[in-house]
Amino acid sequence: MANSKTSTIGFTHEDFAALLDKYDYHFSPGDIVAGTVFSIEPRGALIDIGAKTAAYIPIQEMSINRVENPEEVLHANETREFYILTDENEDGQLTLSIRRIEYMRAWERVRQLQAEDATVRSLVFATNRGGALVRIEGLRGFIPGSHISTRKAKEELVAEELPLKFLEVDEQRNRLVLSHRRALVERKMNRLEVAEVVIGTVRGIKPYGAFIDIGGVSGLLHISEISHEHIDTPSTVFKVNDELKVMIIDLDSERGRISLSTKQLEPEPGAMVKNPELVYEKAEEMAAKFKEKLLVAQQGLPVAEIAVTEDGAIASVAVMEEIIEDIPSAEEEPEIPPATEE
Repeated sequence: MANSKTSTIGFTHEDFAALLDKYDYHFSPGDIVAGTVFSIEPRGALIDIGAKTAAYIPIQEMSINRVENPEEVLHANETREFYILTDENEDGQLTLSIRRIEYMRAWERVRQLQAEDATVRSLVFATNRGGALVRIEGLRGFIPGSHISTRKAKEELVAEELPLKFLEVDEQRNRLVLSHRRALVERKMNRLEVAEVVIGTVRGIKPYGAFIDIGGVSGLLHISEISHEHIDTPSTVFKVNDELKVMIIDLDSERGRISLSTKQLEPEPGAMVKNPELVYEKAEEMAAKFKEKLLVAQQGLPVAEIAVTEDGAIASVAVMEEIIEDIPSAEEEPEIPPATEE
């Protein structure tokens, strides 16, 4: 006889809640998730990311740039990526950010630009005691005063576009440091050669040498490269704004440095001290002899890797670097502002 007992399937509200819990996604701070905008408020927006409660993005987290109105960035029903900024609050609501994603991608981009040794251009938006501030890919970059190559006062640079090279890209320390000087030197270096004679103007005198302006970029005439005769201080030979002929003995594009010499142009030892006009008159002739000696001394090294030591001998640039590294910084290192803004 057939079993007359019928079976029923029960599915209560508790069962349904348990099923939702089973398939609920777990969200953690630092995750990047897709979300859909379903409500825009005056100072933020509610985002559906598949959680039990709608997540919230405050206006200050909507962009690297300042946002006055959420609708400048978000639109109803738009789907895009969001960064989970904080864990659920007491109401079970997550806080989201777009700004953090933009910062992550900005750091990735500037690291790539640095690896490519790219020259970038940016407007100066502010200056401080230590230098100037610019924005690169939305990040705040700092140009130390010692790396600004212009005769203008720093304050006059605001709103001026400058070519820049990267000196430091450090996301962990939140530092983005750039050099205007290095960008100009690199451009100038492309048109300069070791053993070339150029005309320059003395722009600054330090105990260790004189800074010479050669066509808008600064080169160092180290005290050891002024003359074969001993000199106590460069100020006994030069004054600021003096015009002179110098010879390029090293081009260091990595450091943005041009090293100069008048000693190698002396037709006789001490002439730069006793009779500088004779040095300038014979400059091209002495440079040609120097270049011949340079080529002989190369011994298979590229010209750019040969320089002159303090005693006048030919050596590799590695030897010259030991001399240059002894030169103190022209300015104390300024406090570098963070690249990202809270």
